[in-house]
Amino acid sequence: MSESNWKEPLAGYEFEPEIVSVTEDFQSEKLAACGLKSESLRGYVDASFFIAIGIQTGIHNGITAEGNVNMLTSLVQHRPVPLGEALTVRGSITEVIDVPRGQRIKTDVWFEDQDGERAISAPRVSLRPDPNLTASPNLVKGAGTRPAPVIKHPDALKRFNSYVLTPASVKNYTSEGNSIHYNMQAANKAGFRAPIIGGGMGVHFMVHALWQNCTARFFDLSIYFRRPIFWDDQFVVAAAPWNAIALVSENSGSKSRKGKILTEARINKMS
Repeated sequence: MSESNWKEPLAGYEFEPEIVSVTEDFQSEKLAACGLKSESLRGYVDASFFIAIGIQTGIHNGITAEGNVNMLTSLVQHRPVPLGEALTVRGSITEVIDVPRGQRIKTDVWFEDQDGERAISAPRVSLRPDPNLTASPNLVKGAGTRPAPVIKHPDALKRFNSYVLTPASVKNYTSEGNSIHYNMQAANKAGFRAPIIGGGMGVHFMVHALWQNCTARFFDLSIYFRRPIFWDDQFVVAAAPWNAIALVSENSGSKSRKGKILTEARINKMS
């Protein structure tokens, strides 16, 4: 879609419903790019995929994602979704607030089964930077009120698997729609030293740990994207079982980031 066809995000704008599904081949390919195995999900969809699918729905409805940065997302799995199940995605823009760096946009997105029951809910808040302003990757200032930390003492967390990202693996995972995730020039223009992964990609690592250690059929997560995760970052999945879970930086090349929370989630409910 050309730039002239993009629509301004306005509160109250409703998306046209779409039918979507996550196939076994798609899930296996994308999780393999993350270094994760689809088999551990035992025939069900990793709910993290619905974050990006919700963003794509906005794109299909004329709302560009170019340059946008995910700030926080709620991810609720009302029930496990079998691979290949057709769901109807619905959503709308519920709030648009001007902030010093651009616009802070709230979007409600959910996925219904053929009976009209919700299977997944994935509302989010994102920053739409103003290209006329000097961009900065620091979301503490200029993007609205910053939610209080979920985890105050990362060193006290129980640690699980560690991961090392590569530019190739991030490109293999990433879909078109926001070039700051795969193009160095676009990322630099937005104020980042290198491309950053999409928020949904990072959530896979946390959800994978929940499946491996909790086998939860229902969960309700409030996810906060605290710091950008670059396409060459190293991090560990760590948790305060089972109240909170996080990705903690292990990047020894950046003393200012090592040991810091990159993404964290409050586990509101799980069963």
